[in-house]
Amino acid sequence: MTSPTILLLESSTDTLSVALCRNGKVAAAREKAATRDHAALLLTFVDEVMRDSGLRPAGLDAVAVSKGPGSYTGLRIGVSSAKGLCYALDKPLIAVSPLQALAMEAARSFDADTVAKALFCPMTDAGRMEVYAGLYTGTGDIVRDVQADIVTPESYAEYLVSPGQKLYFLGNGAEKCRAVLGQRPDMLFLPGWEPNARYMAVPATRAYTEGLFEDTAYFVPFYLKDFVAGKPHVKGL
Repeated sequence: MTSPTILLLESSTDTLSVALCRNGKVAAAREKAATRDHAALLLTFVDEVMRDSGLRPAGLDAVAVSKGPGSYTGLRIGVSSAKGLCYALDKPLIAVSPLQALAMEAARSFDADTVAKALFCPMTDAGRMEVYAGLYTGTGDIVRDVQADIVTPESYAEYLVSPGQKLYFLGNGAEKCRAVLGQRPDMLFLPGWEPNARYMAVPATRAYTEGLFEDTAYFVPFYLKDFVAGKPHVKGL
């Protein structure tokens, strides 16, 4: 079976990224960090990535989108854009966990012996000392499903059950937890990692190969928690 060509959209954090993968590898990508212009930039990035790769939209096999958890607004923008593209092009929709993709990509930076004894805990900042976090093996197998965690010194220690095992924390929610969790030699932090469309290539290709597609009409992001609107600051509202 020929490896698919998939458009990848990641908008679950302040960093917006779009990529295109062929044969399980990234062929073109765009990203912008610390932006809140997801709605304005996402489709522009899609157009640029398609032109960079020399591919017409009809040449896509699928569209993959980060399913969350993460920014409520960012997820809505990403999923609605992905759905629009799928409807227009008559292509299947793939949903990718940004945390699982992050764990799998980080594991690729270690040797096989280290990965065999490692667990990865990617975290997305959820405000204060709360994070959205899951636990995975280096191959992406789920050790614990994603939850909203209030981090304490005892958090996650129960998962270190084997001699020589280490737990690696990463993602834009990990750094604020370092002071609470970083007192143990078997709990380590990997700086500089956060969800990115580039990291979706392998899990999206796997999902396509296994036929794991979403119902485009009814798919909704994995918000994990209900959205709470802030108090408006405009006088009279």
